[in-house]
Amino acid sequence: MVLGKVKSFTVSYDCLNDSNVPVFASGDSVSGRVIIEVTGEIRVKSLKIHAKGFAKVRWTESRNAGSNTAYTQNYTEEVEYLNHRDILIGHERGMAYVLEYCPSLVSDDDNSEEGLTTIHSGRHEYAFSLELPQIPLATSFEGKHGSVRYWVKAELHRPWLLPMKTKKEFTVFEHIDINTPLLLSPQAGTKDKTLCCWFCTSGPISLSAKIERKGYTPGESIQIFAEIENCSSRMVVPKAAIYQTQTFYAKGKMKEVKQLVANLRGESLSSGKTETWNGKMLKIPPISPSILDCSIIRVEYSLMVYVDIPGAMNLSLNLPLVIGTIPLHPFGSRTSSVSSQCSMTMSWLGMALPERPEAPPSYSEIVTEEQRRSLEVTSARDEFEGPLFAYIQEFRFQPPPLYSEIDPNPDQASRTEERRPDTCPSR
Repeated sequence: MVLGKVKSFTVSYDCLNDSNVPVFASGDSVSGRVIIEVTGEIRVKSLKIHAKGFAKVRWTESRNAGSNTAYTQNYTEEVEYLNHRDILIGHERGMAYVLEYCPSLVSDDDNSEEGLTTIHSGRHEYAFSLELPQIPLATSFEGKHGSVRYWVKAELHRPWLLPMKTKKEFTVFEHIDINTPLLLSPQAGTKDKTLCCWFCTSGPISLSAKIERKGYTPGESIQIFAEIENCSSRMVVPKAAIYQTQTFYAKGKMKEVKQLVANLRGESLSSGKTETWNGKMLKIPPISPSILDCSIIRVEYSLMVYVDIPGAMNLSLNLPLVIGTIPLHPFGSRTSSVSSQCSMTMSWLGMALPERPEAPPSYSEIVTEEQRRSLEVTSARDEFEGPLFAYIQEFRFQPPPLYSEIDPNPDQASRTEERRPDTCPSR
C-alpha cells in the first residue's frame, strides 16, 4: 500500500464580522476548522489543537561589574490569558479536561499502530470551538520589547513520521467605550515661559490649549483649540503631535518607548504676534487601542501641543488621550458627559401626529356658568381699584375665537409671508 501525502494543512476561523478578519473579545466563542487536503490515503494517530493567549515582555541591559568586566541582564515576564487543548481525531478525543490540566497523561507515541484513523484522498475539515475567558483580556499588540498574542496551533500525528504543525493567530480586542463621563470630559491646560540670556530677560511665551474630550477612536480627528502668544524676541513655531507610550514591566524594572503617531505644524510666529487655533484638525491614523488592564504592558496616548523655540527648551502641554474601540454615540456632543449620565426616554419618537388636527373644546366645557357669574366685571371693579386688574378680569373667562380649519384671512397671511425676510437680521 502506497501512502498518500498531505498537500495542505491549515487553520481557518469562522469570522463574525463583515471584514472577514478573526476579531474576538472576552467571553466570545472562537470557532473554526482545521483543513487537511491529501492525495491518496493516509493513516493518522491524532489531530490535536492548542489555543493559547499570553502577554510577554523581554529586553536586555548591559552592565559593568568593574574594570574590563561586563555582563548582560535579561528581563522577561509573561502573563497567560488562554490555554486550551482538544483532540479532533484520535482515541483520546473528548478528553479536553485531561489535555488542559494533565497533558502528560496523554500518550504521544506516534509509532504505535493502534487506534489509527484513515483519511481518504481529498479535502477534509475538522471543526473546533472554544470559549474565551470571561475576564479582561489584553488587546493584541506588537511592541518593541513585548507583545500580546493569541493563536490556535494544530498538530497532525502519524506513525513513524514527525508531527506536522500549523499555527494561525487571531485578534482580541478588550473593548473601551469612549461614551463615558470620564472619557467625554474636556482636557485643557495653560503654560507660559520666560526666556533668559545671561542678565537679559525677554517677554514671556504663553500657551493655552483645549480639546473637547479625552476618548477617541482611530480614524477620528481631534479638534484642537489653542492660543499662542509670543512676547519674546525670537521666532517660534506652534506644533501639535500625538504620541504613543509603550511601558514594559519585568522583575521590578520598567522600560519605556515613546513613538510619534501623527503631527501638525502651525505658522511661524514672530515677536509680539498671537496665533489662535479654532478647532485645528489632527487625524488619528489606524493604531492599536489603549492597553490599560495588563500588568506587564501598558499602551497609552497623549496629545502634545507645544511651541518650538529655537535655542531653548520647548514650551509644551501634554493632554492625555484614550484610544477606544467603541466610537462616539450618535447623540454625543459637547454635553455628552452630562447627558450620558441620564437615561433618555425616546418613546415619544414613535408617536405619530394625527392626520387632521382636533378642534379645541368648547367654551362651555371649560368655564361653567357659576364661575362666570361669580367673577363679574362689576364686582371686580368694586372690590379692587385700578384699571389694570379690571382689564385682566374682563377678558379672563371670555370664550376663545371660533375654531376653523380654513384660514378666514388668506390674503393677509400671504402678504405676511411675502414681507418675511429670508435671513435673520443681525443683532
